Amino acid sequence: MSQDQKPKVLEVSNLENQDAKWTSLKKIRWQDEKGKIRFWEMAERTTRSEANVDAVAILAIVPIDGSPHVLCQKQFRPPIGKFCIEIPAGLVDSKESCEDAAIRELREETGYVGTVMDSTTVMYNDPGLTNANLKIILADIDMSKPENQNPQQQLDDGEYIENFPIKLSSLQEELFSLEKKGFAIDVRLSTFALGLHAGLKYLSS
Repeated sequence: MSQDQKPKVLEVSNLENQDAKWTSLKKIRWQDEKGKIRFWEMAERTTRSEANVDAVAILAIVPIDGSPHVLCQKQFRPPIGKFCIEIPAGLVDSKESCEDAAIRELREETGYVGTVMDSTTVMYNDPGLTNANLKIILADIDMSKPENQNPQQQLDDGEYIENFPIKLSSLQEELFSLEKKGFAIDVRLSTFALGLHAGLKYLSS
C-alpha cells in the first residue's frame, strides 16, 4: 500500500442530523423499573439492512507455513486519530445476507476469496451509546485455490488498507506489542485474542 503522506485529523466540528449521511443523534424518553421517566442520548445507525444487521467483521484464517494465522488490517480511523489494527469489516448492503456481505467485503478489502465456516449471534458494539450491531463471520481461506494465488484489493476511493497475518498462537502477545508501538486495537480482534488465550489456558488443563 503506497501513500503520499501520513493521514491526520485536521478539524472536529459539530454535525447536525440533517447533514449526516451514516448516523444521527437521538434523545430517548424511557421508563425504568420503578416507573420513573428518564432520558438517554444515543447515536443511531441510519443504514441498517433488511437483515436487521448493520455490518459484518470477518475473522479470516489463513494457513502459512503449516500454522493458522488471522488476517489483520491496518488503517487510519479519523474518530480516534490513529491507525487501528482490525479484521476486515464492512456494512451489509440492502437485501444482502451477512454471509454474502462477508465474502464480498473480504474480497474487496483483501483480494482473498474465502468460505464461510461459522458466525456469531448479532452483537451490539456499545449498547450504552448506540444501536449499531454486527455479526462476526468466521471464514477459511484456501491458499491452494487459483483465485488466492495473487490477491488484489478492490478498494473504494478514500480507502487505504494494509493487510498482514498474525499467527494465532501469538496473537495476544502481538497485539500488546502493536499497542506499545502506538497503534489502536479494535475491540473485536482484541476480544477474540483474549477469548483464545483464556480457552487455551482454562480448557486445556
